[in-house]
Amino acid sequence: MGVLDTFSLKGKVALVTGGAGLYGKQVLQAVAEAGAKTFVASRHVEALEKLAGLHRQGGLDVTALQYDQGEEKSILALRDEIVKRAGRCDILVNNAVLRPMMKAGFRDDASTFDLSMRVNATGLFLITRAFGDIMAAQGKGSIVNIGSIHGMIGPDDPIYRGTNISGWYPDYFFHKGGMINFTRFIASYYGPKGVRCNCLSPGGYQTEKHPPQFVRQYGERTFLGRMAGDTDLMGAVVFLASDASAYITGVNLPVDAGYTAK
Repeated sequence: MGVLDTFSLKGKVALVTGGAGLYGKQVLQAVAEAGAKTFVASRHVEALEKLAGLHRQGGLDVTALQYDQGEEKSILALRDEIVKRAGRCDILVNNAVLRPMMKAGFRDDASTFDLSMRVNATGLFLITRAFGDIMAAQGKGSIVNIGSIHGMIGPDDPIYRGTNISGWYPDYFFHKGGMINFTRFIASYYGPKGVRCNCLSPGGYQTEKHPPQFVRQYGERTFLGRMAGDTDLMGAVVFLASDASAYITGVNLPVDAGYTAK
């Protein structure tokens, strides 16, 4: 097998959670294009089904399923459905995220913080355990957690100056920071059984909603002078999901144009 062949996901079964969001779309596309039989799951299955249908028209094997990461029964039902349909699961990409504090931020109600933790912390633990156990029984697998540079650094207020946006979302910083060390825990727990776990921590993804001043100020904070685009996470996801990274586990990889290195 040549080195390029080790990046292929052909013959593998993958689950990508939350595949219709900003980074989710390119994560899903990358895993499917690399050859995996890919399941994509979230609460809003209608939007996912449209996306999966487009991928199937392009010749990719993508199936949309519904689940709620805030409910353990739903997670276990998703696990059982994938095993029923595919017989195994080789790759789990934990990309789903709930952002209930986006409106009120630091001053939001405690119940909103609790909701975020139920999905983004407890739910992350439950789905990782459910599919990690499957991989452990197989003797091999790769878990890729999609984190954020906000799990590595505090809010960088100057990049928001002069705009109507901010970064004061305590739940997001809390659970993305916890995700990085949870990655190390899972890597240690499942490592003896052949299962790897790594984290990708992307920087900011540019959308049409970002004010030009923010885009400029953010870009000035990076080495490469820009925010992330539609393909910037794809190669890193395939690398960590594939056998090309067979000797890598417990790692947090910033994909941020040098933001956290500056």
